[in-house]
Amino acid sequence: MCTTCGCPTTNHHHHDDDTHDHPHSHEHPHSNSGKSRVISIEGDILAKNNRLASFNRALFREKGIFVLNLVSSPGSGKTTLLERTLRDLSPKLRCAVIEGDQQTDNDARRIAATGVPVRQINTGAGCHLDADMIMHGTDGFDLDNLDILMIENVGNLVCPAAFDLGEHHKVAVLSVTEGEDKPLKYPQMFRNSTVMLLNKTDLLPYIDFDVEKCKEYARRVNPEIIIFELSARSGEGMEAWYRWLTDGGDSC
Repeated sequence: MCTTCGCPTTNHHHHDDDTHDHPHSHEHPHSNSGKSRVISIEGDILAKNNRLASFNRALFREKGIFVLNLVSSPGSGKTTLLERTLRDLSPKLRCAVIEGDQQTDNDARRIAATGVPVRQINTGAGCHLDADMIMHGTDGFDLDNLDILMIENVGNLVCPAAFDLGEHHKVAVLSVTEGEDKPLKYPQMFRNSTVMLLNKTDLLPYIDFDVEKCKEYARRVNPEIIIFELSARSGEGMEAWYRWLTDGGDSC
């Protein structure tokens, strides 16, 4: 079992020969004195993932592909946001998508309906994508004819924060139906994200959600985070997000 996130190692490619290069060693020698010694050797269980992420990053740089890792809790509207983004931008930019879910290809079929190439990765009991999955997930794409690769990670605000996939940026999607304190509850995710998309703003008249407080919480854990308020359903606020995407993340 992965000691970072609790996933069964067989489900998200943490192989014993790589993730336990320096296993925990607990020595309890017994002596007449009744004393015992405990020796703990900690290893970086993310070492293999980080090596593969570096490989992915070098490949994406060589091919000139802008790669985003979309992360959120389940139900934030990531797939709907992707659908609208792809329909609006695919006439101008060559896009592809990797879909991560524990089971089903429901979201991949929705993305395929936009006409954009998509690959589904099912993690089984695993709660996040890793760099090895992304490396193999790109096999079916024509990387020489691609501008943007969008990775929709498994819905989870914890484990995906720790795993580098070789992306340029993590983009955290937070819907106004989730509560404004999520950046404080899950600080690593928002600290590691370049952008926060505050989605479903069309619902603000009907719910109790403090937008300014949410933005202040996000900036408390990440003062540099870029925030876009938008509605993937109505289209409100999407143009600012598109400008950032089109400029390769350099417009803000």
